[in-house]
Amino acid sequence: MDFYPNQLSGGQCQRVAIARAMIARPKLLLADEPTGALDSASGRQVMEIFGQLNDAGTTVVLITHAQEVAACAKIRHRILDGELYLDESQRKGGASDERGETVPLEADS
Repeated sequence: MDFYPNQLSGGQCQRVAIARAMIARPKLLLADEPTGALDSASGRQVMEIFGQLNDAGTTVVLITHAQEVAACAKIRHRILDGELYLDESQRKGGASDERGETVPLEADS
């Protein structure tokens, strides 16, 4: 409260942005690497908060390179060599390619 935004660390700025989103209760929350500047304990807390927001009706679109963060998602998509894939590997009985990893999304999906 006593600092200007340019005086905050990256992690502190992320926490403020997440707090603002929680207060606003948006229908859609876009989060680009939300745990990138956080220690692992804070990152887990952020993911728990995103889970709670999602359970309360907020759609959370999360972009991450961290597998442990992606594993928290109910539905995952991957971009590989410019192609968008639906990752079905986390679902029981889900469709997958011969490697059991991803399925290309059709243009009309």
